[in-house]
Amino acid sequence: MAGNSSRRGAMRKGKKGATVGSGGVRRRALEGKGPTPRAEDRPYHKKYSASSGSGTGSGGQARRSGLSTKGGRKAPGSDLVAGRNAVLEALEEKVPATQLTVMVRMDSDERVREIMRLATAQGLPIAEASRTDLDRMTDHSVHQGVALTMPAYEYAEVDDLLGIAAEAFETPLLVALDGITDPRNLGAVLRCADAFGAHGVILPERRSASMTASVWKVAAGAAGRVRVAQVTNLNRTLTSLKEQGVFVLGLDADGDVTSRGLELSTQPTVLVVGAEGKGLSRLAREISDQVVSIPMPGRAESLNASVAAAIALYEISGVRAAHGRA
Repeated sequence: MAGNSSRRGAMRKGKKGATVGSGGVRRRALEGKGPTPRAEDRPYHKKYSASSGSGTGSGGQARRSGLSTKGGRKAPGSDLVAGRNAVLEALEEKVPATQLTVMVRMDSDERVREIMRLATAQGLPIAEASRTDLDRMTDHSVHQGVALTMPAYEYAEVDDLLGIAAEAFETPLLVALDGITDPRNLGAVLRCADAFGAHGVILPERRSASMTASVWKVAAGAAGRVRVAQVTNLNRTLTSLKEQGVFVLGLDADGDVTSRGLELSTQPTVLVVGAEGKGLSRLAREISDQVVSIPMPGRAESLNASVAAAIALYEISGVRAAHGRA
């Protein structure tokens, strides 16, 4: 019957009687599809990621008008913040995001509704993607159905950090990380720096964690409030800061003074935190005006770098507060 959707093709009469045609499927299957694309141009080939820096996975289809259709692929040079709390805090801090991706048919809660409201208010493109696509985009992290795409982090200059203190009419307080390679430690240090009023964090380019999505997630919003500078040579930067009148305080288990006697911290200060176990590098220790240790009457031999930084920054804030009252 004409119009019957179950009809596969035209009826063909032959010696064996009437048969149903293929509807052109076999003919189209014989047509050429053109030359095979280069490996670098095929999204699912490993060389594609290496050449473009983008994640693999097909794009999620938009379910409503106005949605981007690039939900399953990360743009080259971009980074992702995943998880409802991390995305919400990033949007509240108005980080420079380029797209919000949400999972199709996910369970919504108050955080998701607020994320959608903020993204819409900030004019962010909103894409929908399947759970599989989001898993690929976020390297199978706990994304809770939402991910925020951001451009590569724009590092500040060290002079910018000093300028932040000058604009606030405050004595500069900076934190420099010497050999901290764990992004979770970096994120936690940013939270400590934010909590105790530091004006910025300094990272070396080599053998150091950098500002990635993992750092943004651990920092819980502090990454949007505390500027980070990346320098080619940390020891050279510390020497330059000393020439500008900034005192260098190295944090190490074997120190000259304890964290409870930081009289120098009332002056412009950069606190240098070494890696757990290794501590400060030899050159950073030699450059330091004072090497500071944290009194530990217990049995622990060392502290996590971010914990040690938190204690030292707390002591510095106490010394400065007492000095301001004097």
